[in-house]
Amino acid sequence: MKPSPFTYHRPETLDEALSVLAEVGGDGKVLAGGQSLLPVLSMRLAAPAHLVDVNRLTDLAYVRTEPDGVRVGALARHAAVERDEHAAAAQPLLRQALRLVAHPTIRNRGTTVGSLAHSDPAVEMTAVLAVLGGRVTLDSRAGRREVDAADFFLGPLESAVGAGELAVEAFFPAAPPGSGTAFLEVARRHGDYAVCGVAAVVTPSPDSVEARVGYVSMGPTPAVALLADVRPSGPPADPASWTEAAAVATGDLEPEADIHATADYRLHLARVLTARALAAAWSASAASGTEAA
Repeated sequence: MKPSPFTYHRPETLDEALSVLAEVGGDGKVLAGGQSLLPVLSMRLAAPAHLVDVNRLTDLAYVRTEPDGVRVGALARHAAVERDEHAAAAQPLLRQALRLVAHPTIRNRGTTVGSLAHSDPAVEMTAVLAVLGGRVTLDSRAGRREVDAADFFLGPLESAVGAGELAVEAFFPAAPPGSGTAFLEVARRHGDYAVCGVAAVVTPSPDSVEARVGYVSMGPTPAVALLADVRPSGPPADPASWTEAAAVATGDLEPEADIHATADYRLHLARVLTARALAAAWSASAASGTEAA
């Protein structure tokens, strides 16, 4: 298959890119890494009249770690975010998830912000942004606005990026002191889309654990479960101790069946991976506390 005919634009500056996007409106698509967009175009699942290539906007190829979190520019490649030591220290879930994104070749070209804007609930970074409560900055001729993760993912392949807007940055909050994170998934083959994926963040207190769990491939948007007062039933490093918490976290999930898995199997995977991820995140938290001591 080949894409439908389109007009190609290659702006040199952000201002020029925003002008082009304002002019073409809903008839335009933005090309950054292209790892999600090009297959969609080739299969003619989308047929934009204009393609706006932003790869010359090199000022947006940044990964900046600040006290409150990590800022990722629109042209930062997955591999650059994955390898950034400061980003991994501030928010370990970034590296834990990115190492599972497709294959190195894809990560070397694909962009983290582009993956978020594509809004595929089967990819890792949508779940990461959602479970961390991050946000995306959108720019246009009308001005900039920030959209929280809870409002950004509207449906499968549908985000809050409007006509004439460019997603210029994603913000991932830093890990709270003493917290731990883990990202686990099951795929038919390494690098394939996950049949189910789980991102977990736990923050222990003296008597219980506060946990947040995000899910991949479990609905039209990345689902998030909040567990405010969790008490493992046994040794917290043992996944079996988190079985009850996993049942609560997955209680509202309504996965759909497809050619890869039945809905029941996805739900079973979600429960098992949630228990394992919570145990792994707790262990990471305990390790960080030991290092700090």
